[in-house]
Amino acid sequence: MAALAVLGDESRRRLFEFVRRARRPVTREEASAALGISRKLAAFHLDKLVASGLLQAGHGSRGPRRVGRSPKVYEPSPRTLQLSLPPRRHELLSSLLAEAVTGHGPEESAREAAVRLARERGEELGAEARGTDLTAFLESLGFEPADAGAGRTVLHNCPFHPVAAHASQLVCGMNHAFLRGCLAASGHDATTAAVLAPHPGLCCVELRAGADRASPSGADGDGPSCARDLHP
Repeated sequence: MAALAVLGDESRRRLFEFVRRARRPVTREEASAALGISRKLAAFHLDKLVASGLLQAGHGSRGPRRVGRSPKVYEPSPRTLQLSLPPRRHELLSSLLAEAVTGHGPEESAREAAVRLARERGEELGAEARGTDLTAFLESLGFEPADAGAGRTVLHNCPFHPVAAHASQLVCGMNHAFLRGCLAASGHDATTAAVLAPHPGLCCVELRAGADRASPSGADGDGPSCARDLHP
């Protein structure tokens, strides 16, 4: 968010685009000439872009040489910045699907491999968050949890939407397995269960605490076939 706010200034946005298009490190003099602004103002905006992580700075041999040092130059940062509101995790879903298609074994289908891999990835993330607050952990994953009463926690956002809406039998099963893995490895599965319970406008999975941890009627039997047939 902070990085995007920096680009709200037109001069910074134009400088950022100029540096990216240059395909090489550029000096303050080159940047100021490209935009028709003073070198001092160009340096101010370039350093703001560096502070935000959008650019990186160093010293190179381009431009007029000053006594004792090479001029400061700027180039794009190798960081990748993404913003999605509400949060999405398309890179996670695509990596799991690609790995399932290219690396599933002879004894399992690509769909079965996708569910297995989702569970394993959830376990990896859950292990890193072991001992932390469950709500905060779910928020960090983009699920937007909310207390629905009676020991139920609904998830107002699906990080795998809109793909889940077009391939619910596959993606909802992966999501269910992913959250089960998260709960198991984070140590929360003794008191909380991830249950497939699709409702309009909500994630297809909800969390159940306490004694009532079973799936609602039809959720595991008449719901998406991925959760019924590919239970990890």
